[in-house]
Amino acid sequence: MKLNKIVIKSMVLAIATLLLSSCTNLDEVVLDEILGADASSVDGALAAAYDRLGDGTFVGKSVFSMQEFTTDVALLPTRGSDWGDGGKWRAMHEFTWNSSNAIVTDNWNLLTNGITRSLSAIKIISNSESADKDMFLAEAKGLLAYYTYTTLDLYGQAPYRDPSIDDGPLEILQAAEAIDKLIVDVEEIIPNLASLGEKSTHTGRFTKEAAYSLLSAMYLNRAVFKDRYNANSNFNFTEAAVSGTGTDMDRVIYYTSLLIDTGKFKLEKNYFDNFSIDNSKGSEFIFVIVQKIDNIRNGDNDFAYNSMERNQRASPSNRGTNASCTTPEFYHSWDNNHDDPRFARAYQYSDGTWFTNTEVGSVPATDIVPNSDNLPWFHFTRGMIDGPQYGPKLTSTGDFERTTDGRIKVSELYMEKSTSTRMNFTPELNFDNPTQSVFAQNQINRGVRCFKWEFDPEAGNGASKVDIPLFRLGGIYTMRAEAYYRKGQVASALSDVNALRINRTREALYNNAPGKALTSIDSEVLYKEIGFEMYWEMYRRPQMIRFGKYDLAYTAKPVSEPYRRIFPIPQQTLDVTKDFIQNFGYTN
Repeated sequence: MKLNKIVIKSMVLAIATLLLSSCTNLDEVVLDEILGADASSVDGALAAAYDRLGDGTFVGKSVFSMQEFTTDVALLPTRGSDWGDGGKWRAMHEFTWNSSNAIVTDNWNLLTNGITRSLSAIKIISNSESADKDMFLAEAKGLLAYYTYTTLDLYGQAPYRDPSIDDGPLEILQAAEAIDKLIVDVEEIIPNLASLGEKSTHTGRFTKEAAYSLLSAMYLNRAVFKDRYNANSNFNFTEAAVSGTGTDMDRVIYYTSLLIDTGKFKLEKNYFDNFSIDNSKGSEFIFVIVQKIDNIRNGDNDFAYNSMERNQRASPSNRGTNASCTTPEFYHSWDNNHDDPRFARAYQYSDGTWFTNTEVGSVPATDIVPNSDNLPWFHFTRGMIDGPQYGPKLTSTGDFERTTDGRIKVSELYMEKSTSTRMNFTPELNFDNPTQSVFAQNQINRGVRCFKWEFDPEAGNGASKVDIPLFRLGGIYTMRAEAYYRKGQVASALSDVNALRINRTREALYNNAPGKALTSIDSEVLYKEIGFEMYWEMYRRPQMIRFGKYDLAYTAKPVSEPYRRIFPIPQQTLDVTKDFIQNFGYTN
């Protein structure tokens, strides 16, 4: 079975009625791999479970909006006539969401649909005679654990039906108790999982290494799951581990060390290679969402598309959306650290020309967009993008403006929907009403943008073949550093943080200079360093909760109550089944 190629068939099937009919009314799409199996086969059922990772769930603004827009790393404000959408995006940053918020509802449906597909796959595989039955069953259980863990993280509850019992009762898992069982479940499937590279597995499959990563994350956040509403954020990170020896932090160190010490993975010298279009062979990747552009159902990369302005174009045929940005708080956490290789990086063309986003000029038109009619490809700088912006402009014929010798002309850019407003991405947001993330039309340039992920020029509307890492080596180092620090092993924590710093290098424009090592570390420094490594990757909200930062006020976000550390169960779910009880603090 080759699960790296998944495509959608056009027929519709209500798989949800099989296992979760009482808590979702979503129709399911029959998913298939290229070889032709349907969703009732082992191949098709497992492919369907994998497919839910993409298709908007972990690759677009869905889970990202809850894990990043609710933090100091990212927000999506209303910009003039754009991005009002009933206030659903603003609500994430202003902490005014309720049980009817579309983001809260849509993500619940996507994640519980992932649970449904995984349970369906478990049932089908269990009744099969596949030669690799034990491995496929372990993969399906691993996916079930990943979807369930994410649901418990965001909502505090998750649905479950025992797939071995026909018409079994709906069970409602509660995070405080379920996290222990979830950890044991993942530990139990490890012997049956393939190691990465064995039995044709790749980073898009749930392998032993993916299990080690998930277990590291679960142990790191277990104390929060058990005491979500702790008013002072004094979580017990020293509790005895569910299994094995030592505490939760000992198990984090154990599992992350299995990954770091294996030699299978290596930190990328160019940090931004992890997030580039051609990242499918990334040396840090442990578990990823494999994406492609095939015009059947193209991959998605709103992480890049959503942050770029409408007049920023990687090719003449597409553009960004002028939406998400970072807060002044996160941007200024980089003060005195702009030479960190993870902050920004210029681009050098093959003829030696550098685009540094600092002046007018020109770049060669020799880079061609793949699978296009000879369209030129313009490469923006990467990372945190601030200040006046430069790039190509379109001609009336739909091409980039050119110099007399055919190069792409680089000009000062202006906002598309406020044509007299210079495209100057200002760190300070300065909302007219400090409690509302709303900009007037002539203010839509405000906010430092994040080009950590490369914008794919091949297809419009954010379609992309960028693989999305769910676990990568850099993140594993941050988890081990935090576990060391919480155990009082400060020197080891510093060593791991410095590994992330000194193994990254700047571009040749700066002589490939490595990042600078720190000489000391404390809780605040560790907190910043985790942010420097993991920003814009759906990890910030759990990090802020662990460090006691999530409830604090920052730009357009008020001081919040601990109940906001999780989201409400959607009202439409409560209307369908009485098995769920609304989370504490939410009344609607």
